[in-house]
Parts: sequence; C-alpha cells; structure tokens
Amino acid sequence: MTPANSEEAFDSPFAIQRCLDSLKYDPDIEARSPRIVIEEGKAHCFEGALLAASALRRLGHPPLLVDLRAVNDDDHVIAVFRENGLWGAIAKSNFTTLRYRDPAYRTIRELAMSYFDLYFNTKGEKTLRSYSRPLDLSIFDGIDWERTDSELSVIGKRLDAIRHYPLIDDDLALRLSIVPDYMLEAGMLGSNPEGLYEPE
Repeated sequence: MTPANSEEAFDSPFAIQRCLDSLKYDPDIEARSPRIVIEEGKAHCFEGALLAASALRRLGHPPLLVDLRAVNDDDHVIAVFRENGLWGAIAKSNFTTLRYRDPAYRTIRELAMSYFDLYFNTKGEKTLRSYSRPLDLSIFDGIDWERTDSELSVIGKRLDAIRHYPLIDDDLALRLSIVPDYMLEAGMLGSNPEGLYEPE
C-alpha cells in the first residue's frame, strides 16, 4: 500500500497501521492535516495519529486521540478505537515498539500500560508516566482538521491540557530497570536519527 492510494484502502484498523508504517518518519514539528500527510508521504507521531483518527472515522469509529506522557523523552500520541467493547490503538512512531495494538484491552489504562515496558529513550530508560483521557477530534470539525492547509498545533495544545492519569508513582520510577541492548536495538530498527529525542 502506498500513501497515494491508501485513503481508498482503509478497510480495517490494521490496514490503517500498514499505511502509517509506509510513511517516512518526519522530524519536523509542524502539525499538518491528514490530507497533506497523505500527499507528502511523511508524518511524525502526532500527524500519524491525526491520519489514523480520520481513517477510523471512515470505518464508523469516533476520531479519538490519547496522549502518552513521558519524562526525559518525547510524548507519544495514539489514535484509539473500540471493537466488541475492547480498546486498540494505531500509531506512527520512530520506535518499532510503540505502534499498533490489537483491540484486546478493557480500559484505556490497560491499553496505555501495554506500551510501558516498550516505551524507552535512546539510553534505554523506561520513560512512560501517564496517559490522557481520549480527546474526540470532532470538536475541531469547524476548522476542517482532516483537510485544512493550516497548521494544527491547536489540537496538540488541547490534548496536552486535558486531564492525564499517572501510571506509576515516583518510588517505582526510581527502581525501573534499564532496557537490554537487544531490545533497544529492536526498538530503534529503521528509525530516523534526526527524529530521535536526545535524553539528558
């Protein structure tokens, strides 16, 4: 599947994920609409989540985003969906371990925790700390977020401002193990070095 024809081929959540995987990872912080992402064939995690949410809407799902908040690392944005009462996720990431999740999770917290051990920075530190409640992008239909030429940082600001829920406490954070080298290598397979966060 290529970005040019992917919009017509979004027949399942996993098909949407395959499209995101085919896009080049873009280190630019600009937030572009799904239409522009498809046209240019590149995206970062936020733009990928916007595209996935737009495509999920075509499948009858509400366009929902969840923010995964990290320390000493990039945050990560995922598009979430429900099938048979269970949550799954679609995501664009520079790390192989932070992408698709089958709809197998009873709550958003369970879904967020599925990323926990696989969410690490380039030093191998596990960095995921909290998750947001879902943000329904239909509230931005008035600015035509799916097709606009305008930059969409307003959505990112809204997502950052909504309530987030902690996944672990500070004591546990101090005791977390470092990811082994083989996992770090697997997580960074095919990554774009220009888009990697530089931890302290």
